[in-house]
Amino acid sequence: MTPMREALRDYLGIRRGLGFQLKAHGPDLENFIGFLEQAGATRITTTLALAWARQPADAQPYIWRQRLGMVRGFARYLITIDPQTEVPPKDLLPARVPRVAPYVYSDAEITALMKAAAQTLSPAFIGATHETLIGLLAVTGIRVGEALNLDREDVDLESGVLCARGKRNREREVGLHDSTTQALGRYARLRDRRWPKPKTQAFFISGHGNRLSGATFRTYFPMLIRDVGLEGCGKRARPRPHDLRHTFAVRTLIDAYRDGADINNKLALLCTYLGHVSPASTFWYLEAVPELLALLIPGLEDALGNQV
Repeated sequence: MTPMREALRDYLGIRRGLGFQLKAHGPDLENFIGFLEQAGATRITTTLALAWARQPADAQPYIWRQRLGMVRGFARYLITIDPQTEVPPKDLLPARVPRVAPYVYSDAEITALMKAAAQTLSPAFIGATHETLIGLLAVTGIRVGEALNLDREDVDLESGVLCARGKRNREREVGLHDSTTQALGRYARLRDRRWPKPKTQAFFISGHGNRLSGATFRTYFPMLIRDVGLEGCGKRARPRPHDLRHTFAVRTLIDAYRDGADINNKLALLCTYLGHVSPASTFWYLEAVPELLALLIPGLEDALGNQV
């Protein structure tokens, strides 16, 4: 193993030990080292990093930027070992990931999705699981992964609070409305009757008694979208489960505006509630409803500066 490949192994080990998954970094940076070796180089240079990052030639610019970012992180580590390592500047290959406007569900559409899950999915327990899950996503705005990762101990039905584990395992408490707590309680009782001796501590479980997987949910959700006539709605082929989170964010701020609440404070609270790092991430959700965004801009300008 060459010194650079040993350094890569150590670099990935340190970053993953800090909680970063870096699923693509290992194979991609191995490929980059192979690129350097073919070029006869023994250290990273900005020129070679750019040449590698711009592959494939027909890729979107933001892909090039991501590839260069991988090299930049590795180079920052290597320069502590080899001072002659060049760290590519941040202003190279500027690009932004193109974002498609999310779909904002109406109350009637969310109700229809839940009803379709309860009435069309079989056996009945599968329908109840997806009905409850869709409802929880709609009224709390938590991520699909956060909902599926819930364990029984994460859902406190007495206090009406659940513990959501977000990106990089950041935890936050999410308060529940009484009606939501009651719906979760009904599901929990049905689940426990179906599986009195549980195979898993997961809150939402599959028909086989295991934790409900994202793959299973993503299989059923498009079927429900077709059943309620939403296929082809929005900017994508069909609305996504994640759009329930966007809908929650939009509705929360619109309701705050109509109630005369301080939008700056509400945005900061919503940012924390959703588990976002900055208000700018929360603000993105509003771009799906430009006519309503226009109502909020005066109150949001102070919170976001010139980002609005």
